[in-house]
Amino acid sequence: MNLKRLLMTFVLSLAGFAFANAQDRVVTGKVTDSKDGAPLQSVSVTVKGKTTGTQTAADGSFRISIPAGSNTLVFSSVGYETTEMVVGNGDLNVSLVATAGANLSEVVVIGYGTQRKRDVTGAVATVGTKDFQKGAIQTPEQLIAGKVAGVQISSNGGAPGAGSRIRIRGGASLNASNDPLIVIDGVPVDGGVSGSVNALNLINPNDIETFTILKDPSAAAIYGSRGSNGVILITTKKGRRGKIQYNFSSNFFAQTSANKVDVLSADEIRQVVGTKGTASDVNKLGTANTDWQDEIFETAFGQDLNLSATGAALDGKLPFRVSGGYLNQDGILRTGNFQRQTLSLNLSPRFLKDALRVDINLKGARTTNKFADEGAIGAAISYDPTQPVKVNSPRFGGFFEYLEPSSTIGVGGFIPRDLAPRNPVGLLEQRDDRSEVYRSIGNIQFDYSLPWISGLRANLNLGYDIQSGSGTVKINDSAASSYRRFVTADNGSGQQAVTHYGGVNNQYKQNTRNLLMDFYLNYAKDITSIRSRIDVMAGTGYQDFYFKTFNYADYRYDGSEMPNTTPNFAFSDPQYTMISYYGRLNYTLANKYVLTLNARADGVSKYNPNDRWGFFPSVAFAWNISQEDFLKSSKSVSLLKLRLSHGTTGQQSGIGFYGYIPRYGISNDQAQYQLGNSFFGMYRPSAYDPNLKWETTTNTGAALDFGFANNRITGTVEAFMRKTKDLLSTVPIALGTNFSNQITTNVGNIESKGFEITLNTIPVQNNNFTWEIGGNFTYVKPEITNLLLNPDPNFKGVQIGGLSGGTGNTIQINSIGYQPNTFYVYKQIYDQAGNPIEGLYEDLNRDGLINSEDLYHYKSSDPTLLLGINSSITYKKWSAGFVLRGSFENYVYNNVYSNLGVRNGIFNPLGWINNGSRNYLTTGFENNQYFSDYYVQNASFVRMDNINIGYDAGQVFNKKATMRITAGVQNAFVITNYEGVDPEISWGIDNNFYPRPRIFSLGLNLNF
Repeated sequence: MNLKRLLMTFVLSLAGFAFANAQDRVVTGKVTDSKDGAPLQSVSVTVKGKTTGTQTAADGSFRISIPAGSNTLVFSSVGYETTEMVVGNGDLNVSLVATAGANLSEVVVIGYGTQRKRDVTGAVATVGTKDFQKGAIQTPEQLIAGKVAGVQISSNGGAPGAGSRIRIRGGASLNASNDPLIVIDGVPVDGGVSGSVNALNLINPNDIETFTILKDPSAAAIYGSRGSNGVILITTKKGRRGKIQYNFSSNFFAQTSANKVDVLSADEIRQVVGTKGTASDVNKLGTANTDWQDEIFETAFGQDLNLSATGAALDGKLPFRVSGGYLNQDGILRTGNFQRQTLSLNLSPRFLKDALRVDINLKGARTTNKFADEGAIGAAISYDPTQPVKVNSPRFGGFFEYLEPSSTIGVGGFIPRDLAPRNPVGLLEQRDDRSEVYRSIGNIQFDYSLPWISGLRANLNLGYDIQSGSGTVKINDSAASSYRRFVTADNGSGQQAVTHYGGVNNQYKQNTRNLLMDFYLNYAKDITSIRSRIDVMAGTGYQDFYFKTFNYADYRYDGSEMPNTTPNFAFSDPQYTMISYYGRLNYTLANKYVLTLNARADGVSKYNPNDRWGFFPSVAFAWNISQEDFLKSSKSVSLLKLRLSHGTTGQQSGIGFYGYIPRYGISNDQAQYQLGNSFFGMYRPSAYDPNLKWETTTNTGAALDFGFANNRITGTVEAFMRKTKDLLSTVPIALGTNFSNQITTNVGNIESKGFEITLNTIPVQNNNFTWEIGGNFTYVKPEITNLLLNPDPNFKGVQIGGLSGGTGNTIQINSIGYQPNTFYVYKQIYDQAGNPIEGLYEDLNRDGLINSEDLYHYKSSDPTLLLGINSSITYKKWSAGFVLRGSFENYVYNNVYSNLGVRNGIFNPLGWINNGSRNYLTTGFENNQYFSDYYVQNASFVRMDNINIGYDAGQVFNKKATMRITAGVQNAFVITNYEGVDPEISWGIDNNFYPRPRIFSLGLNLNF
């Protein structure tokens, strides 16, 4: 009996084991592209008829449990045909086939909604995660540098967390902003806040899914008054249905100085002083051999860590994504550091059988900066290399400093010499400049498909962008850089008393708030009876901007207040509001002809009520030629599309909040009124223009999109012409006509013409090996056509571009008939050996004199040609790629040469020796020749921005995770004829530039 029970138990156990396995069968496999065998990431894998699901990892692998009675999996991804596969034995290998004309049927993000790509009529470019730049990416805009035709992204320098200068088809303005509008998950964001060097560095690049760039008014006019410089739509990663997946990525990187300014060595300075100076000059030299650039720059390290979870909670009803990131980056300039902590949450619940779609996006960031004193860069270039870094003294931090005797101030009878340069290392080590910035961007968007009208949706978007920045600058009271802060006053007995106020302990703080409400209705309907599709959108928006800047007194290092520095007002808090009405009509006929109409009306409180509203329309037409009968069945032509567009956008960021009304302000320190021994600031009127209005930009464009060989060759050729009128410009005015000698007003016009070429190819494509290569080429040349309210034959232009050296010197000019930022210089004359002759310039007007009448317009700092090339190779589990950028016909004024490459710059008449540029050995100039065109150098360059390699290690940790390893080099090399430290100086004047580092990175990515 016991034996029978034992056998029965054994049989039931086997049956239970089999049943349990049937209930919970685990299937693994990999999903690839049917064309090239490349692994496909984020493909949705679901059990047919069930809510159970997951997504593929970076290497295309997946792992899913399926219940008993189910044996079919469904694979779906945007741009690919949905595929069902019956589960068999072993791993399941799935190849997805791209849908016919997949690139035409994809949905792309546009302003206020999405649109079928085949119906897009404007210049819209999208870059996704697959094509982002790889490596140690600290700020979002670096992800797409060199990737998009017409988009120039240049970092502002090598400081940690530094931002980039973004230009779309060049600039459209002179004094107003030329930055594009940035929209993050439907929230247009404003600029930065005090303490942050880059408004975008508070966004974690790891959270971004796509960039969409709207380049012309056909696409950007829907943003009206802020669309003149283009629009960048940033879409962050969202939650998806399926099993929760975790991703951990880490990136460790080292940064080194890629180049140094070429200055004289200690021995070369000794030789120059010995041959060109006096015995007194020789006695001023030290005995050290100090490379000051080596002293201030160092190899810096950093790490970027990110962890995210993506999936669906509540039995698959609540898709979510939550992520956290930590970036720690030291600067190659000693003492600099940037840290960022970010949190991001996305919830995408669906209600009423998916009729109501809710998307909640919350992003928060905290950044801390320790700013290195960048003035140390210029000091290191010019400081005497024969002097030591430190001396045997407890004073001034122990750093070598130039001193002078003092009987009234200081300890030991010496204080830092007035006007003398300060020790570069001392400038860094004795300054503590820190900031802390908080930012939160978020929105909740409701999208409801109304049940009583098929195709009609209502969309409500409520958003915010809140920032708070504060900081403190502390300099020790014994530091040479701030030691000479003292006040001389009558002590009451007729004698002058000197009080020492060394050191700095100053504060700053700013808060900003941006609130948004957008509501629109969208109706899309296919009318098969007339082979048409209409897509209509109409809406209204409200955005309110508030800025609060706190004013503080000037404090000593010990925290006590400096005399007469109490601010008149504790804070200022300007505010403005924008109300908008907008709409779009997209009509498609026979999937071949598309007409798009956009219109927006904006009203902004910064303008006079009579000029407060602006209207910004656009019209565009597209013809899908490849859908015509004579090409529809072509095997060689997969896409041929003609696009034409014309539209108007605006600009309203170039004026203050109250520039149209009479107002009073506190006079500056140089215009105070004296009563006895006290000085008081006075209220004085400010210049104003009651007729301030919008800048408006009109753009006309024509483009041809093409694809051949089943889209293995795709591209676009596009030409455009842009005209901006009513430029917001600061121009001189006649004395007595207003309360200043210059005013910001609407005056002038600027025109740009150009074209873009984009070409992407797949030369090799098979199961094991894929090679993709793409390139873009941009030509754009602006010209100022007017800058005057009234004609003036003697008007030369508005001079800009301040120099280091001299007082008030400028080297650039904005003039009618020329490019903006053109250099305004004398024409240098050279000897037979090709060397410049000091003080000898061409007498252009032949009057026998060399004066301002002989200055001429020579080149511009803005490039006219831009190039971008990117390539990627995939071989089995290996991948590699590069991104290369080129800039041509851009010129830079070498202010290091002009300021330090002369004898009198080395022999300072106040009593010390400076270092000099090696250019002095070439020219032998005695005196500065600041306005010579000799110093304007061709700064065209080709930069290898990024080289990367990666390896998919496959499943690790007992097949519970997949791993990918990457390595890369950023700023690998630069090819240029420019003789300065870096040719990519977007403002055109090379002086005190923080060099871009070369970065070596090693990354690890885990999906589990």
